[in-house]
Amino acid sequence: MKKDKLTLKDVALRLGVSTATISNAFNRPDQLSAARREDILAQCEKIGYTGPNKAAQILRKGRSNIVALVLADSIAYTVSDPVASTFIKGVSKVLQQQGKHLLLYAGDSASILDVVDFVDGFICYGAPKNHKLAQEIVQQSKPAITVDFNIEGLPSVNIDNEQAAYEIANQAVKGGDHVAILGLRLIDSPTTCRVYDSPLIGSDSSISHRRLDGYLRACSEKGVNIDSDWIWHIPESDRNFAKQAAKEVLHSHPRPNTVLCMSDIIALELLQCALTEGLEVPQDLKITGFDGIEEAERTRPNLSTVCQSSVQKGEIAATALLDATQDDTLLSFELKLGETL
Repeated sequence: MKKDKLTLKDVALRLGVSTATISNAFNRPDQLSAARREDILAQCEKIGYTGPNKAAQILRKGRSNIVALVLADSIAYTVSDPVASTFIKGVSKVLQQQGKHLLLYAGDSASILDVVDFVDGFICYGAPKNHKLAQEIVQQSKPAITVDFNIEGLPSVNIDNEQAAYEIANQAVKGGDHVAILGLRLIDSPTTCRVYDSPLIGSDSSISHRRLDGYLRACSEKGVNIDSDWIWHIPESDRNFAKQAAKEVLHSHPRPNTVLCMSDIIALELLQCALTEGLEVPQDLKITGFDGIEEAERTRPNLSTVCQSSVQKGEIAATALLDATQDDTLLSFELKLGETL
């Protein structure tokens, strides 16, 4: 038969002390002598009591010193992504310095309602795959901040993605070029495919659409028109999805001579496929990336890309949340004009 869980009051009665004495032994050791505390803890261990209910304490005090980082996708995918993992590093650094703890919460989860009572606030990194989570974050009362996308009414941390995409495309595209775009999460599809006439998703808040706007603006100014059948949707910044898109682009007729990629992972996969097929970069194919990951710097030829500091972005997002900042933060970016242009 399962034993009933001991309550603080039960333990106090058994040990013949006050509930405050038991609570102090676990949570406020400075209120008891060392010998007294050790005696209380030893007796508690003997009867199987491990301490006051933490969940009840959080609900009573209204704080837990835990911040939830709501991811765009699954935890497994996010921690394997070099951009996301360095962002998490930045968040973790600030929280640790402030004595806070980090809870990673998957963006494909059903609801945040099972954790909302046990965290002090939310950092929402990228638009969650389950769009319901973004709505729930707005509706709950805890502090929240978004990163790499926007929710009306909440502060955000971003770079100017449209301008960054415009500037790198402006360096890459020349009049008369045949341009393709390898986009990221542009339409509602779980597979790599051309956009064609599919409606764009999240166009009001998605950084991918801001990047697309920047690319198209630069191309338009150069007199280069890009039809939607030369824009690819890639559901994740993942090498397997990117490889499929790369092969389709390289085997298209006519083959583009300039490809604008919405992540370095996508661009590096395209670069590898192009070199494997004997193409010369940039003579036969110009390639741009986006993010500035370390691998892009090490690759030869090294990648032309937009560099942003994901560690700094994480630090600023965590600091803004803890300081209850209500203003939007727009961070700087830098063009890295490497050997692929």
